[in-house]
Amino acid sequence: MELILKQDVANLGFTDDVVSVKNGYGRNFLIPQGYAMLATPSAKKVLAETLKQRAYKEASVIKEAEATAKKLQELEIKIPAKVGTGDKLFGSVSNADVADAINKAGVEIDRKFITVLGGLVKRLGTYNAKIRLHRAVIIDFPFDVIAEGK
Repeated sequence: MELILKQDVANLGFTDDVVSVKNGYGRNFLIPQGYAMLATPSAKKVLAETLKQRAYKEASVIKEAEATAKKLQELEIKIPAKVGTGDKLFGSVSNADVADAINKAGVEIDRKFITVLGGLVKRLGTYNAKIRLHRAVIIDFPFDVIAEGK
C-alpha cells in the first residue's frame, strides 16, 4: 500500500514522503490517526505541484536549521544528576533531560527530535545525541552527565 505522509513518522519517513507499508499498518493506524493519506495518481500530482512551490521556502528553512545547528555546536551542556556508589545514577538521563538543558541554554528544541545514542544514560560521563533539526540537517551533539552539586 502506497501512502503520502502528512507528518513525520518515526522510523518510516518525513512529511510529504511517498512510502510503501503493509496494508494493515496503513489502513488501521496511519490513515485513521491522520498521519497519512492514500497515494492515488491525483494525490501524487497535487503533491508534486506542492513540492515545486515549496522548494524556495524549503531553502530558507534549511538555512534556519543550519544556523540553529551552529548555535548548538557552540554549546557545552552539562547535565547534573544524583549519583549513588561509583558513577551510577539514581534514575537516568533521557532525551527530555537533554532537551531541557538545551532550552535553558537558549536554543529551543523539542525533545522528540533528540535521540540519545545508546538509549537512556545511567552513568556519569560524556555521551552523544543525534538532533534532527530538518530532514537534511542532523547533527551529533555531545553532552556531559556530571554529579549533582559539582
